[in-house]
Amino acid sequence: MEVVPPLGDETPPDGETDPHRIACALAMRKARSVWLNCKEGLILGADTLTVLDGEIIGKPSSLEDAKKILRKLSGTRHEVITGVCLIEAATGTAVCAGGETGVQMRNLTEEEIEEYVSSGESMGASGAYKAQETDEGFIEEIEGSFSNLVGLPIDIVEKLVERLNS
Repeated sequence: MEVVPPLGDETPPDGETDPHRIACALAMRKARSVWLNCKEGLILGADTLTVLDGEIIGKPSSLEDAKKILRKLSGTRHEVITGVCLIEAATGTAVCAGGETGVQMRNLTEEEIEEYVSSGESMGASGAYKAQETDEGFIEEIEGSFSNLVGLPIDIVEKLVERLNS
């Protein structure tokens, strides 16, 4: 196994507003950018979005933006959507799917937000938090797959491998 950073940006496709389709399109964009230079094995791309009341919340652009995002998500129920694309390198055959996990975040104090953001963990994370790294217990409850919440839904990857092999 080799990890290859994808090329390109993470801007949604023009005119697309559905978060599930956006996550899958971005996952495919990432996987295809790697496939261009790889002709054997399986290539996996994934992209995760956080959605609150229909608004897509991406990765923070700065520490101040991370604080703003965490304040917005504090005390809410929101969704984390991950798109996954798997490409068979030799043939270019691609299969994509997505998953959704509901998250109930507890009310965060300003001190907790400041401390978490200053740790640097917010940067590069959809919704400005990483569920697998929040020892602070930001999450009260999840509905759905924890592996989806952390950005790689294992059950979906397994189904995509089965689809490629059938």
